[in-house]
Amino acid sequence: MYYLNDGHIRAIGSDWHTLRGLVEQTLRLTGTPEVVQPLKPYLRYGDPGNRIIAMPAYVGGDTAVSGMKWIASFPGNLAIDKPRAHGAIILNEPNTGVPVAVINGALVSQLRTAAVSAAMLRAYMDLGRRDRYRVGLVGWGPIGRRQFEMLTALHGDRIDEIRLHDRRGIDPSTIDPAWRDRTIVADDWREAYQAADIVVTCTAATDRYIDEAPSPGALLLNVSLRDYKADSVKNVRTVVVDDWREVCRENTDVELLHRETGLSEGDVLTLREVVWDEALKGRAEADPVFFNPMGMAAFDMAVAAHYWREGQRLGIGAWLED
Repeated sequence: MYYLNDGHIRAIGSDWHTLRGLVEQTLRLTGTPEVVQPLKPYLRYGDPGNRIIAMPAYVGGDTAVSGMKWIASFPGNLAIDKPRAHGAIILNEPNTGVPVAVINGALVSQLRTAAVSAAMLRAYMDLGRRDRYRVGLVGWGPIGRRQFEMLTALHGDRIDEIRLHDRRGIDPSTIDPAWRDRTIVADDWREAYQAADIVVTCTAATDRYIDEAPSPGALLLNVSLRDYKADSVKNVRTVVVDDWREVCRENTDVELLHRETGLSEGDVLTLREVVWDEALKGRAEADPVFFNPMGMAAFDMAVAAHYWREGQRLGIGAWLED
């Protein structure tokens, strides 16, 4: 098998146009026999706040790979200076099942997560609601930093300012020097949230805290899935999910809306419909868009397969031999 770790992934680099395209092309195949991904199981033991998730999938087309991501989320790690998330991906040759690669590290997951946001973001910006944008980003862990990197790389010429907040504080030296003059570190989440055209939540919050309605027409990239109290978003008419079966469980904000307001699968749009069917077109300009991505294993396989092949092409990585 071919082996890649986070250092190898960093050496290969992150072309955000390519990563976004991988997500979009996988979405095009979703709903056909070319994408197969069973409902992912959660392994819990000891502290109920911890979980390890198995995410198997097959993706055909140019990706042509099957495999599984095994991703652990232990929020308490932050208190002992360890990353919250750790993951490993195994890729299999789809026709024989032979394992061909193992990728150790959470960086691929971070890149996939931001690439999914990028696909949603492009569809939103294509609506032409504004020429310039203000961003509010809550949560400055690894996921938040990848979102920042993606936003500035793909849309930096249209962003006037980014307001960052993390309840643990933010070291200004961790902000890209090229963006420090347009980045404000906020003392409170409200400073990042209020009046933002694009809100990105990337926290490990155990209690919901957002209790205010979003700005008219704003895009809410609800990456961490458990930040919004129901009253704050109960009147949002445009809710987008990657997969209803996945996201309407595990105490997500979508499940909360399902329980408290009756939100159902027929009330939401899928990311595939948004990207490929232009499902946001015709929506009222003042309507916020509430995007809730639980995470699709097919996206992980597409991104991991890209790095596996690029690693071999560039000679970055290592062969594991008998």
